[in-house]
Amino acid sequence: MTVSPSRADRHLAVFPRAGLDEPEPVPGLLPVSLVIPTLNEAANLAHVFARIPSGVHEVIVVDGGSTDATVEVARRLRPDIRIVEQTGRGKGDALRCGFRACSGEIIVMLDADGSTDPGEIARYVRAIHDGAEFAKGSRFLSGGGSADITRLRRAGNSVLCGVVNLLFGTKYSDLCYGYNAFLASRLDAIDVDCSGFEVETLINIRIAKLGLRIAEVPSFEAQRVHGESKLHPFRDGLRVLRVVLRERWRASGSPAAAVLEAEIGREICTEFG
Repeated sequence: MTVSPSRADRHLAVFPRAGLDEPEPVPGLLPVSLVIPTLNEAANLAHVFARIPSGVHEVIVVDGGSTDATVEVARRLRPDIRIVEQTGRGKGDALRCGFRACSGEIIVMLDADGSTDPGEIARYVRAIHDGAEFAKGSRFLSGGGSADITRLRRAGNSVLCGVVNLLFGTKYSDLCYGYNAFLASRLDAIDVDCSGFEVETLINIRIAKLGLRIAEVPSFEAQRVHGESKLHPFRDGLRVLRVVLRERWRASGSPAAAVLEAEIGREICTEFG
């Protein structure tokens, strides 16, 4: 006989390090806006929303045209939810739409697939209260980790992180990870203008170029609960590299970097459409 897992068992499978403890309440000094991009994530929202701590000012779901019941489930689970319809395509575009809708003074980025634990939000907010302008999640600090990253993705992330550290003078331990928080007052300066998964790298680089105070926060990445990842390592890795070169070219005015960026762009279009 097959026994269905209890809600507690399912919860532990999603966030194994969270246990059954209640998420730490978010410190209430500054209102916090939580931005969650979605695309056909109806089956995952209950796991994610159950871990959102008290003290969050608003939860904004940016839906990219889901064909399942994502929006309906979100409204049923959290009647105070704010739904924003994405105007374009891709994670970067979704975050840009969500950021524009925020009314809080701290913006937190969270994935909808159950891989990032909302129970960690308080540590990001605390880092900003302690003086950081950008709290950046890292799976590779002590206290962080990942049950999801493959060897290929780990290697690619390591190489790209090293390139960014070399070119922009940063000391990041993780690059391609989307659990971050920042002061809403810095949003216009960051100026998100990309559409895909490279958005995390873009934000990391522009934060550094602006000279903002950065604090890395240990974070644990769980496996997606339901469905398949929308990340494509080779295609999205090339998009990340293109962003790195573009930002470096803008800083240095190097014609060679501009040519290489354009060549990578053509390669992406040729190979992946």
